Amino acid sequence: MARLYGLQMYVIIFNKRQPCIKKICIFAITMETKRQQKISKLIQKELSEIFQREIKTQGNIMITVTKVNVTSDMSYARVYLSVFGPDKETKTAVVKEVNTMGKSIRGKLGDRIKLQVRVIPELQFFEDDSLDYIENIDNLLKS
Repeated sequence: MARLYGLQMYVIIFNKRQPCIKKICIFAITMETKRQQKISKLIQKELSEIFQREIKTQGNIMITVTKVNVTSDMSYARVYLSVFGPDKETKTAVVKEVNTMGKSIRGKLGDRIKLQVRVIPELQFFEDDSLDYIENIDNLLKS
């Protein structure tokens, strides 16, 4: 997976007539290593099972782990959750509740993957709103 980071710079170009200020955009692409990809997939699989079997939610709420990004030193993992629930406020509340339970979830994850990794990464949970974005685009195209 490639990530694109943008950096904007202003450069002064001196020519014979007058100096000119130009805005330059520099992009850097960082690639995940094979090890990062393997750890991401492993964490995604294990967290999905943890949410399915061990974490109890209130009502008809289903939590899906859509994406996991691991830092290059494997110490942090950004976990994106897709929450299927009745309304937006409930989804936000569920993500906040999962963030408060982060230490216990990390402990359960550690019990499962302790033989495959040296350090269990700290988990940061975020709401994945890509499905809402896709639904919004579909509604705009239909109208």
